[in-house]
Amino acid sequence: MTTTPAPAPGAHAPTGALNASRTLATAARVLRQLRHDPRTIAMMILIPCVMLFLLRYVFDGSPEVFDNIGASLLGIFPLITMFLVTSIATLRERTSGTLERLLALPLGKGDLIAGYALAFGVLAVVQSALATGLALWFLGLDVTGSAWLLLLVALLDALLGTALGLFVSAFASSEFQAVQFMPAVIFPQLLLCGLFTPRDNMHPALEAVSDVLPMSYAVDGMNEVLKHTDMTAAFVRDALIVAGCALLVLGLGAATLRRRTA
Repeated sequence: MTTTPAPAPGAHAPTGALNASRTLATAARVLRQLRHDPRTIAMMILIPCVMLFLLRYVFDGSPEVFDNIGASLLGIFPLITMFLVTSIATLRERTSGTLERLLALPLGKGDLIAGYALAFGVLAVVQSALATGLALWFLGLDVTGSAWLLLLVALLDALLGTALGLFVSAFASSEFQAVQFMPAVIFPQLLLCGLFTPRDNMHPALEAVSDVLPMSYAVDGMNEVLKHTDMTAAFVRDALIVAGCALLVLGLGAATLRRRTA
């Protein structure tokens, strides 16, 4: 087994533009590690499907309820799952010293974060495709728009969850603390995203808060696919906002990435 050389005094990771080869190498390393952790893979890929399956038969006597909220939850479940798994997995790398050793190499912070995002993004594609296929072709979710648009929003939501998980892992010192971020980061968005009541029916102050939360636009985008046959301008806006938020949070994650010395 080879060991990563200790950092030279005063050595710093490069801070230039993203390097494709370093980013791909980081993503490949993370995927190799995940391959040896089948429980994590199963959690990321299967839990959203299981939750959608349970939801469908909870409303077995009222299938129209599943049609009304199933599309929204098809985006929310992957976001929550990817947030939880990514934050814990990244924190393990921080606390085990892996990130400390990687930052001693000629590897930029942006390369490192992009590599992690790419690796988890591959799993997000699989997760979103399975959940979308299950909802549409097995559970009978009735949507007016294209299945590809539904899959696109589900994928963007999963990537947003990945970005949020990478970001909050910088502020946790244990896996328990990482889990504690879920009530602070995810639950308010879940309550204010418009899943339980239209956002314009909320108190004006809460509606204003919901207007700056990315999950609100994820739900809005799903609802556009649910109600309209063609891609609408509102759908494009919602998808771009979710994607922009994911990129912004990834940038913040790179900015907060730092070496931890003993």
